[in-house]
Amino acid sequence: MKRLKFLHSMKFRLFLLIALIGIVPNYILRFGILASYESRAVSNRSIDILSQVKMLGNQVMKYNYMTDTSVDIVNAQLEQLSNIYDGRLLIINNHFQIVKDTYGLDMGKTIISEEVVKCFLGEEITKYDADNRYIELAVPLKNPDTKEKLGVMLVSVSTDSIMINYDYLKKNAQIIEMASAVIILSLALFFAQQLVRPFRKLTKSLEEIQTENEEEEFRISGYSEMEAISDAFNEMLGRMRLIDNSRQEFVSNVSHELKTPLTSMKVLADSLLGQEDVPVELYKDFMGDIAEEIERENKIINDLLSLVKMDKSAGGLNITVVNVNDLLETIMKRLRPIAEKQNIELVLESFRPVSAEIDEVKLSLALTNLVENAIKYNKEDGWVHVSLNADHKYFFVRVEDSGIGIPEDSLEHIYERFFRVDKSHSKEIGGTGLGLAITRNAVLMHRGAIKAHSKEGEGTIFTVRIPLTYIV
Repeated sequence: MKRLKFLHSMKFRLFLLIALIGIVPNYILRFGILASYESRAVSNRSIDILSQVKMLGNQVMKYNYMTDTSVDIVNAQLEQLSNIYDGRLLIINNHFQIVKDTYGLDMGKTIISEEVVKCFLGEEITKYDADNRYIELAVPLKNPDTKEKLGVMLVSVSTDSIMINYDYLKKNAQIIEMASAVIILSLALFFAQQLVRPFRKLTKSLEEIQTENEEEEFRISGYSEMEAISDAFNEMLGRMRLIDNSRQEFVSNVSHELKTPLTSMKVLADSLLGQEDVPVELYKDFMGDIAEEIERENKIINDLLSLVKMDKSAGGLNITVVNVNDLLETIMKRLRPIAEKQNIELVLESFRPVSAEIDEVKLSLALTNLVENAIKYNKEDGWVHVSLNADHKYFFVRVEDSGIGIPEDSLEHIYERFFRVDKSHSKEIGGTGLGLAITRNAVLMHRGAIKAHSKEGEGTIFTVRIPLTYIV
């Protein structure tokens, strides 16, 4: 249900986005064209009227019309201009008296307005009143010889015809816009469905993988982005399966490793309980075996607890400045008795004094595991060489032995939990298969690195690199 709601929500958002992308520019375009049309039409008409008024003004001055308004040719031109542009023309003399009104309403009256005064001062006035829909022009009438301002021609022209065309254009534009909106909404719905379709396939595939066949991969074709998502998901799914398999294997191995000593102890205990008058020597022998199995169980549990602690975040580290030379000396001193039992030469070589910011307990456990493994998996009369060196940024611990070595095909698995190269030999020497996993986790928690080089039958070299300064 949640997935269905998500797809519907996504489809609606895509539909809305596509619709807005299509409709908003249409609206802006219509508004811009209409505003541009009105401005352009008014400007053109003003220019046309102004040029004709100037020519008519020349005729007025030529025929001395302001003193004799009976000149037919001028009257005819005035009436023609008034009729063509549906306007009113006033001719005003230098006494601010109206000598001619094409409407015949204000003849002989005095008019003093801002436009008339400015015009007598030499300005040409052109003004558009959008609310009342008219253009007003004021042109000075000058004596062609002396350039003396003898009057003013005041013209008021209606823009109703422009607005009629404007309204017609607006109505058609709205019809086109509505038709475009219907088309755009239909296309938006179509494309939204097309864009959501791969996500429907993705959701369906996820449900199938979850409920039917978890081993299947899926692929959504059609868009390169969806293919990339498919690849990324398949990669993530692969890693999750690997982690899940690793977890199951780990649980299985833990169960097996913990069960084995318990089984041995039960067999030994049942053997003692099933016999009467058990000889003291046999009783002690069996109890010794039981004690060894308890110790083995205890070692496995301790290693598991150490591994769990290593798996936690690096925030659990207790970082202090530690003398690494002294730390290695302590480890070698603790392990020397084990080496002497197998007649193995244990050598530490320090090239320089090294102090570093580390968790002494965790790194000591890691290095101890490496040196102890080098001793345990060695040959009689063999050797283990441990060296310490450093540069300006890292310190390096190298553990090299003359032991049995690790097969090449096993090198990539040695850090896996409970992995053993030779299970029979590991059991014989008491290994749990967790030591190298603990070591690797400890090194990684210190932002370090560990590498192994080995040749079967010739020995193994482990190299550990740790920053001198802990990197948070």
